[in-house]
Amino acid sequence: MRRKKVMERGVEGIFLISAVASVILLVAIIAFVFYKGLSPFVGKDSYSFIDFITGVRWAPSEDIYGILYMITASVLGTLGAVVIGVPIGVLTAVFIAKIAPKPFVKLVKPAIELLAGIPSVLYGAFGLGVIVPGILKISPMVQGQSLLAVMIVLAIMILPTVVSLSEAAISAVPKSYEEASYGVGATKMQTIFNVILPAAKSGILSAIVLGIGRAIGETMAIMMIAGNPTAGMPKSIWSMVRPLTTNIAMEMSYASGRQSEMLFATGVILFIFIMLVNLTLLKLSRKVGKNYE
Repeated sequence: MRRKKVMERGVEGIFLISAVASVILLVAIIAFVFYKGLSPFVGKDSYSFIDFITGVRWAPSEDIYGILYMITASVLGTLGAVVIGVPIGVLTAVFIAKIAPKPFVKLVKPAIELLAGIPSVLYGAFGLGVIVPGILKISPMVQGQSLLAVMIVLAIMILPTVVSLSEAAISAVPKSYEEASYGVGATKMQTIFNVILPAAKSGILSAIVLGIGRAIGETMAIMMIAGNPTAGMPKSIWSMVRPLTTNIAMEMSYASGRQSEMLFATGVILFIFIMLVNLTLLKLSRKVGKNYE
């Protein structure tokens, strides 16, 4: 008995140390990024934070750092991916969970899980080799790298997350809900859209939150298809864009001095943006779950 208690306490201690170490590392990373990112806005030779947030040009050689057009690109790209990807993902989840025959499900589910394991650079290569040339054929611009290409690639990339988690949420809805709906004369489609999906709203919203998190934080694939201009607000879906993540990835390897600090400042803005979006959607999903209960 004593040995078991000692072993249990030892295992509990290992778990506690791991948890504390994870929290400390997370706090240390956040503190370091904020320290480096906020330092260019304080002191004698400080840069205007307002100019940084509202500027539409990024020219380190001229000491000009503006990221408003990057923030706009990140927001529009993510919203477009959600508008395109979420309906397709949720409907696919409904089909897998409630409509498709089991042999077909056995083929489709592994394929969707395989999509989640594909490296992002391959999505970028697919976008550069297939989506960008396709857009070039219909675009009024001279290039196919555009906001539309970003939206489409991000929509494809969030599909595995949205489909898998939405399917799990739909499958978790009690059978009694479905049977009660059939009992009052509802059809299969009426039951799906009026009973099952509302009951699974909380889980579906959680899937959307994770999908948005991936869309906002994606870098390599977007770098290959966005165009990455150094200035200018996007005027249409055909415009080239430069999201926050690609700006950091493109220049961090060789940046120094103020340019490096401004890239960290870009990371701070990205971090705050992601946290606000995730907290808002998580609160919404909890509220929806409580209301349905």
